[in-house]
Amino acid sequence: MRKVGIIGMGHVGSAVAHALVQEGTFDEFVLIDKKVEKVRAEALDLEDALANQNESYKIVMNDYAALDDADVVISALGNIQLQHNNPSKDRFIELPYNVEQVREVAGQLKKTDFSGVLVVITNPCDAIAALYQKETGYPVERVIATGTLLDTARMRRATGAAFDVSPKSVAGYNLGEHGNTQFTAWSTVSVMGQSAKDAAAAKDVDLAEIEKDSVVGGYTVFAGKGFTSYGIASAAIRLAKAIVSDAHEELPVSHYQEAFGTYLSTPAIVGRQGIVAESTLTLTEDEKEKLAASAKSISDKFAEVVQGQQ
Repeated sequence: MRKVGIIGMGHVGSAVAHALVQEGTFDEFVLIDKKVEKVRAEALDLEDALANQNESYKIVMNDYAALDDADVVISALGNIQLQHNNPSKDRFIELPYNVEQVREVAGQLKKTDFSGVLVVITNPCDAIAALYQKETGYPVERVIATGTLLDTARMRRATGAAFDVSPKSVAGYNLGEHGNTQFTAWSTVSVMGQSAKDAAAAKDVDLAEIEKDSVVGGYTVFAGKGFTSYGIASAAIRLAKAIVSDAHEELPVSHYQEAFGTYLSTPAIVGRQGIVAESTLTLTEDEKEKLAASAKSISDKFAEVVQGQQ
């Protein structure tokens, strides 16, 4: 029996639930949300789809005890409305609101026997992952945020478009914060096996514009539809599937970095136990400095907001 819990049934949580149902990855879904009518509606909608699905599944609503034997719990709670009229375009604007929500959820999780992996979508996901780990006491390897897995996908989309190839033909990573201090580590990026820098020089492609697109892409989507859902849902699903299948897959996800004392994204090997191993990256000196600066930004903002709400 493969079981997943999804906490927060807004645009992203419902998109995650629907896609996982379509893929037949899990046998049981525990859907949790403070808005009782909303979670009932989402559960009924998914149950109405059951007769036309290839796989069977069970839906449980608002029962934390049902998470005792879950393989994965996904935190998708939040308040996207806080991003409206946000000139800084900084995901940390959501942190003061989400701190109390996360502490409440963490308190509920601690009452359960859940021993799986907690996947964090809730923004700012690096700081929220750190807060969940602190409040629950779970081992750091079992608390993971989607981090720059989404931003890396955006970079691959933009790079593929610039070179007229599929994003699947682009390799490499965006690193650091899932936010404004992230960066594309161009030393890691290749296009159809060729260094992105060499390919860009040959075709007169502006890598700086591609990097900008990957960083602000979420706000472009947000400006058009008022929220983001499919991209982040796909990242969370890929991470959840790597966990439940014990894939030992290398993914750029936000996890605790002892060297920096905080959560941020670099590639790591993901399996049923969460973070199984760190990947080794050979970065340029400039990229190392950017990664350290991103880590410091996360730590400083976390300390300012979270410790201020003790």
